[in-house]
Amino acid sequence: MKANKIIFPTDFSHCGDAALNMATSLARDSSAKLLIVHVEEPPVAYAGGEMYYGVPDPASEDLLRMLKEVLPPDPDVEYEHRLINGDPSTAIATLAEEEGADMIVMGTHGRTGLTRLLMGSVAEAVVRRAPCPVLTYKQTKHSTSESGNA
Repeated sequence: MKANKIIFPTDFSHCGDAALNMATSLARDSSAKLLIVHVEEPPVAYAGGEMYYGVPDPASEDLLRMLKEVLPPDPDVEYEHRLINGDPSTAIATLAEEEGADMIVMGTHGRTGLTRLLMGSVAEAVVRRAPCPVLTYKQTKHSTSESGNA
């Protein structure tokens, strides 16, 4: 598959490390541009329209700084960072459509059962909504220990 643009969404967790390596390899082999993306979610409103002020989310400036630290392991791969807002799965699919992306490569936590029911699966929702192929990569415990991210 020849690609011109590949999107790599990140939530800054280690489950995306192996997916970034895969996205970088695919971008390098296709001479594609890699869009490294993080979606900033809007604050959640609770009953009565009051905002919850529990554990604060990082400020946009901090998210952008964190995003700029996510770099393709191959320095020859052309890349761009994007900090976008919205519901993660919808925002990623919309970006893919707007950019004419050829593929999305993303890590998945691989949650199952009650945890998945309660937290949902961004990767699954992206697969359903995306206008292009989506490659999901679940980093196993074996690959985590090999990469030194244990």
